[in-house]
Amino acid sequence: MAGLAGLILGLALSSLAPGAIALGAELVMLEQPGCPWCKRFNEEIAPAYARTEEGRRAPLRRVDITEPWPEDLETIARERLTPTFILVDEGLEIGRLRGYPGDAFFWGLLGEMLAKLPQAPTSGTSVNQGQAQ
Repeated sequence: MAGLAGLILGLALSSLAPGAIALGAELVMLEQPGCPWCKRFNEEIAPAYARTEEGRRAPLRRVDITEPWPEDLETIARERLTPTFILVDEGLEIGRLRGYPGDAFFWGLLGEMLAKLPQAPTSGTSVNQGQAQ
């Protein structure tokens, strides 16, 4: 039984390791040192992003393009332009925004990408709904 407990604990901890595959949607921001538009995003959007509905639906994940590419993003096309925002769900690219268009346009364009995500089940939905009993 101790072996099973160790296996379960190991699997749980491995899901927290860097490079682990995300289980939900995330907004991957490709950035690099010295990027003026990344700086502008960081000033205008980043401070509030995590507290917004969009930020809760797709948390921001930063990837420095001058560093090695994360293993869990191997199926995602790399980009040289920064910032680039890639909406990823279950390891699949849902949408991409190249550049930062300013706060007046960012939220609308992000909303269009988020609209492509599968809708989360409502609280009244039963797990057994539609299954023969």
